[in-house]
Amino acid sequence: MTLRLPAFTARFVVVALLGLAVAACRERPDEDGAAPYARVVAESIEQIERGTGLTFKRPPVLEVHSKEQVREFLVRRFDEQSPASEMAAEEQVFKTLGLIPPDMDYRRFLLDLLNEQIVGYYDPRADKLYVVEGQARDATNIAIAHELIHALQAQYVNLDSIQGVTGDVDRQLAVQSVLEGQATFEQMSAMAGGDISLRIPGGWDQIRRTIREVQGEMPLFANAPLVIQESLLFPYLSGADFVHRFKAQRGRANPLDDLPVSTEQVLHSRAYFGATRDVPSVITLPAPAIGEKVYENGIGEFGTRVFVYEHTNDQNTAVQAAMGWDGDRYVLTRTAAGHSIAWVSVWDSDLDAAEYASAMAETVMRRYGGLPEAAAGSAAGAVRRASGRGRTVEIRTREAAGRTLVLYVDVPEGQSTDVIDLAAVKLEAR
Repeated sequence: MTLRLPAFTARFVVVALLGLAVAACRERPDEDGAAPYARVVAESIEQIERGTGLTFKRPPVLEVHSKEQVREFLVRRFDEQSPASEMAAEEQVFKTLGLIPPDMDYRRFLLDLLNEQIVGYYDPRADKLYVVEGQARDATNIAIAHELIHALQAQYVNLDSIQGVTGDVDRQLAVQSVLEGQATFEQMSAMAGGDISLRIPGGWDQIRRTIREVQGEMPLFANAPLVIQESLLFPYLSGADFVHRFKAQRGRANPLDDLPVSTEQVLHSRAYFGATRDVPSVITLPAPAIGEKVYENGIGEFGTRVFVYEHTNDQNTAVQAAMGWDGDRYVLTRTAAGHSIAWVSVWDSDLDAAEYASAMAETVMRRYGGLPEAAAGSAAGAVRRASGRGRTVEIRTREAAGRTLVLYVDVPEGQSTDVIDLAAVKLEAR
């Protein structure tokens, strides 16, 4: 399960963390605190153009704003990109899946997180790069270098357009991973004086570890639920890994010209660079048989990992459970008894489906205190059900077009688990 956040939200938090990480990983020469931004821009442009093979078609415009000016602007953009109704639905999905506390004000938390560390950002509509006055030199320089790459990207592609995918969070995250991954990789490589994986001992693994270590500098982020932390970090760290592999495979080609369509393709070289690209199947859900439909979306391989890890605290189980993912779709519904979720996924093989179903059964045991047992009258293992803490969960498998579908249903106790008709689910190639 992953967040659908405005691009700005992630950028502030993660660029700040990257700044802290780089400072911790290497020594920086001391500079005059009044060093002009123009010099940073000029030096960064030269390094960015050399690293990307792209040249700026026009000079980027940089303006300095007060923290209050930037915060007001970002809150407006946050509201534009994340309507309150969608945010409320996503909040309920996360709560139903046990990924955020039941009493969390999700929208307010994200806005507070956004305001925790405002450094700078690029606005493609105005074609301007903004930095906040009075910020630490290292953080500002890093923000400038990072956002200059977004300014360069915007001169070759329509950023608003390619980020405008709707109804598919996993694909949105994959696209964002290229945008932020390219910016992160080129920015940090430029700062390191070359390929960062060669210049910093331990490369990206060290950067990941250091980011975890410096979280204390940002208390809200450090104490955020796992799903929020991981969804913010993924486009930058896994995205940078992807861009690193892309450059090794494709040289000077631009990854923005051939975007991945799933986090599976971002995570696994075989899924994107293989002789036959692994494109996820499209799942179409029937109308709910019970309750009112509130929201529908997908989760993806990365989101599946996060969900399983949240409830098992076992990284190996989470990674293995999500391996072989080939598509998914969920629907959130509402009745007088409360909210329900029905989540359908399809897998590359029967073994992959079985491993996923087994891991999901473990999440149920950890959350609700009981291991799902075979339902009366069902084929062996085809339907497993458990109840606890006011909820009933069912895991059901079914063959469809030679593939194995797995349905995970979580409903208020006493309500039927027949939220959707699994036999009516449509499965198509993308």
